[in-house]
Amino acid sequence: MQRCIIIETFTFIGVYVDMLENYLPILIFIGIGLVIGMAALIIGALIGPHKPDAEKNSPYECGFPAFEDTRLPFDVRYYLVAILFIIFDLETAFLFPWAVVLHKIGLYGFLAMMVFLGLLTIGFIYEWKKGALEWQ
Repeated sequence: MQRCIIIETFTFIGVYVDMLENYLPILIFIGIGLVIGMAALIIGALIGPHKPDAEKNSPYECGFPAFEDTRLPFDVRYYLVAILFIIFDLETAFLFPWAVVLHKIGLYGFLAMMVFLGLLTIGFIYEWKKGALEWQ
C-alpha cells in the first residue's frame, strides 16, 4: 500500500516536471529580453553625456515655459474622450476571441455579436450627435 502511494507521487511529480519543461523556452526568452533591456539602460547611463544646465532641468510644456500651476485639474472633456476610447477599444478585445470560435458557435454567436456591435454603433452615434467627441 505504501509503495503504491510512492509510485503515484513520482508519477504526479514527473507529469508536473514535464509540464514545466514546456515553459522553459518562454522563461529563457523573458530572461534574455530582461538582460538585453537592462544592458542597454546601464550602457546608456555609463557612456551617455551628463551635462545638465538650467534650461534642460526646467519644467516645460510642449517646448514653451509653463503658463500656470501644473496642479490645475484637467477639463472634463479629456476624461470623457478617454473613457469613450476605452469603451470602444474594448470592443476589439471581444472581437478577436469571437472570430476564433465563430465556426463553433454558428449563427447564434454571429447574431449575438451583431447585436453587440449594433448597440456599440448606436452608442457611438449618440455620443457623436451629443458632441462628446468634439474638442474645442
